[in-house]
Amino acid sequence: MHIETITLGNGCFWCTEAVFQQVNGVISVSSGYSGGHVVNPTYEQVCEKNTGHAEVLQVKFDTTLLSVDELLEIFWQTHDPTTLNRQGNDVGPQYRSVIFYHNQHQKERAEYFKKQLDGSGAYSDPIVTAIEPFTNFYIAENYHQNYYNQNGSQPYCYFVIRPKLEKFEKAFKDKLKPKEAK
Repeated sequence: MHIETITLGNGCFWCTEAVFQQVNGVISVSSGYSGGHVVNPTYEQVCEKNTGHAEVLQVKFDTTLLSVDELLEIFWQTHDPTTLNRQGNDVGPQYRSVIFYHNQHQKERAEYFKKQLDGSGAYSDPIVTAIEPFTNFYIAENYHQNYYNQNGSQPYCYFVIRPKLEKFEKAFKDKLKPKEAK
């Protein structure tokens, strides 16, 4: 087993946490804040849009089961990397698309995929995903952790997260954890 960490911002962490928790090879997913200047920010501070932080996931994964490339493929396909500071109805710099790389290999792969995706014509608008060195991570409040699994019947979860998960499960069924491991 070889454990690596990457920090990803691709919209509301409630939505994206639920996706990455299901991926085979992912050991843990923590929702939090990264990329800003405020030390130990609260959710309320981040929502005020002046901390510089994005809502992110810190993903620990086993590279013997899941490559950086596979993880980045999921990242790119589970949000819109062409919308600046917005994912769906969630608007603000805290919802920006960003990869905080933890090593040179992650940086190179992220830049490679961004260039390939941008040149592919898959999107009519340019990719705005930022690729930045990891500098900080502050874990979000406890009620944000494992949010979908604990609150799946709430309207936001039911109408926003569940359809995203169903689409993900269909597109990436070969990347899902075995049922007993979820």
